[in-house]
Amino acid sequence: MKTIEYFKLQAKNLYKDFKTQKPHFDADYGHELYQYTPKYFDLDALSLDFDIDEDNFTLMKAQHYIANLAGFTKWTEMLDASSSALKLSELLFRNMHKISVIEWDIYISAQQRENGFVFDDDLKLDIFEQVFHQVDGHQSDGHDYRLTQSEKVSDKNQNSKPKKKMKKTPIQISALPIVGDERLEFIKTANVVFEKVLSRIEPKYPDLVRKLWDAENYIDETLLKPEMLPIDHDYALSLIDAFLVHHVIELAVETDE
Repeated sequence: MKTIEYFKLQAKNLYKDFKTQKPHFDADYGHELYQYTPKYFDLDALSLDFDIDEDNFTLMKAQHYIANLAGFTKWTEMLDASSSALKLSELLFRNMHKISVIEWDIYISAQQRENGFVFDDDLKLDIFEQVFHQVDGHQSDGHDYRLTQSEKVSDKNQNSKPKKKMKKTPIQISALPIVGDERLEFIKTANVVFEKVLSRIEPKYPDLVRKLWDAENYIDETLLKPEMLPIDHDYALSLIDAFLVHHVIELAVETDE
């Protein structure tokens, strides 16, 4: 099955899951909520994390969210992607139990910074296959939105040799503001997460939200506070993914006023 056809199937499955929607009155909340009997996706987690409008869910929106889960900001971006980028997106989707899109973006950004050049799609695909797809033991801190994994987690016919894992000494951030290459890494990660959050919440005036967005100020003034120090470098990076959504929502509200 071609990659685009594979994702069309996933979008149809997501849409089918949402079609099981039934309203019910929740006494605790005092109003009607929706119940689902999904077969393919964790709709509760998806609706919460992607701020999905459950009242107006369409097949087109299902395609949009499937594209997000595959690492694209929108479906049309996926349609225009190179063959290597499409293959990588399929592997990301099939391996979301191992690594989330955000975790992959952080990982590959760090690798590019360390090597001093921007990787093309072919190299990114090769890295993903060797480091994640063909290697067991990875566990994402993100959510696997699939209810079942129809594909095998590992290919028993492959004879890839297990790779030795080097113990890494945790890098600590002990002073603010963050400076140098480390600051650049945090700013780049914040920009990547910002675009993904923006595509999820779909604000009324996205261009105005982008004008208000200041990645450098967010990293220098908002993300970390002195009382949080010392803090593990990787954990601090993960806070961007955890907290930025609230900041972007505040910017979106500001543009509505």
